[in-house]
Amino acid sequence: MSVITDHARAGIGYINDLLDPAPMRLETGISRLDTGALVVAVRTELPGCKGRMLDWWFKHFDTTEHLSWWHPLDHVAHNGWDAHRIRGERYVGATIRAVESLGDIPPVPAVIKFHEPGEVFGQVAFEQALATSRASAAVYARVGFGEAARLDENGDPLDGQMVHVVRDTDQGAVLRSRFILGLDAGASHPVPDAIGLGLLQHCYTEFGYLAKVLPSLYWADPANRADVPVLW
Repeated sequence: MSVITDHARAGIGYINDLLDPAPMRLETGISRLDTGALVVAVRTELPGCKGRMLDWWFKHFDTTEHLSWWHPLDHVAHNGWDAHRIRGERYVGATIRAVESLGDIPPVPAVIKFHEPGEVFGQVAFEQALATSRASAAVYARVGFGEAARLDENGDPLDGQMVHVVRDTDQGAVLRSRFILGLDAGASHPVPDAIGLGLLQHCYTEFGYLAKVLPSLYWADPANRADVPVLW
């Protein structure tokens, strides 16, 4: 069972509430678990986008230039995917390393290893959410920041986890994001609130920037040409 599921109550409800379109107690903000870990919640509107476009993006972005399209201010460098990533086909199971800022917080290295969303939600619950349009895509990963981010024997960062859930709407899509930081720090060394607020700002702005360009990038792929709307 994942750490997020074990410690899901923190004024935000259970993690599977992300699969319910109804309003949550905390849509955007920060909270803290009894363990001292910091919870960051972000809700971002994605006008004109769909969940399939975000899934396509994670399978295709591959360079520092791509990261700059995603966030022209905070994303500094793409330091590469490992061999588990197959561009255009698969990113689950792969690890990416990059350098990024969190708003006013200076750039730091980040390591992110992606997992199947069903690991955190339960495969049946996630598939039911997709089938009933309560979700159209999701991204789940273990995350770590800093030069000395600790990894377990499977290469998973021990410090934190993140979940992004997309739900298609008439206007495009809405993205709900959750991060838990400081899982490896313990209550005696809690992640400062300022880090959480910086991550909140970063997440909201990076997906806001991405929403401005994602539809055109998606439609530029020949595989998606049948999905291109006629604008004239």
